[in-house]
Amino acid sequence: MLKVVSFKICPFVQRVTALLEAKQIPYQVEYISLSDKPQWFLEISPNGQVPLLVTETGSVLFESDAIVEYLEEAYPALQPEVGSEQRALDRAWSYLASKHYLVQCSAQRSPDTDTLIERRAKLDSAFSKVELALADGPYFNGTALSMVDIAWLPLLHRAAVIERRSGYDFLSGFPKVKHWQQALLATGLAEKSVSADFDDRFSEFYLSDQTLLGRGENCNSNESDQACANSSCC
Repeated sequence: MLKVVSFKICPFVQRVTALLEAKQIPYQVEYISLSDKPQWFLEISPNGQVPLLVTETGSVLFESDAIVEYLEEAYPALQPEVGSEQRALDRAWSYLASKHYLVQCSAQRSPDTDTLIERRAKLDSAFSKVELALADGPYFNGTALSMVDIAWLPLLHRAAVIERRSGYDFLSGFPKVKHWQQALLATGLAEKSVSADFDDRFSEFYLSDQTLLGRGENCNSNESDQACANSSCC
């Protein structure tokens, strides 16, 4: 059976486990602490990062981009009818998502309003682009779930947790992205692809009293929210 080595709130891991869930591929998860990485992990992880995927033959794959490509090639494809050009476009849109995972992490940890506005501008840049690309949906490529949906799921899931627990909406001003978020959450993949205590562990880190959002001092007024929206550098 496949095994994923994970850190509980890592978005790069969730991209992998969400694809496994979407394909209904059995797998095991082993969680580690990134502040106290076990020696066995360091010995098999070339970059010292999660996720790792241990294949059924015992090979250890690293980097989420490489892992999801392997899973798409080695197991039945989400969209087997998609041609080479569309696959290339899907990879590009997926990359736009994954390169903003750490951008979102940084924005969520903002200690004050000015920092949140500055960091949200970078995240808004990505949401603005995908807002223009989305059509009738409910998913990115229409009615069929694609690799793009899987790549954006960690971003959209975390935005939902932040909104539910703090009232702050990172997707305000992006109605198509918001509709897409709701459609993806309705699949159940978000909950299935994280640990049972994900919301609590996530909130402990990103909604602590060290963060603006955790203290409840967020951009909820119309004036502040407009300032956040206008800060987009798209």
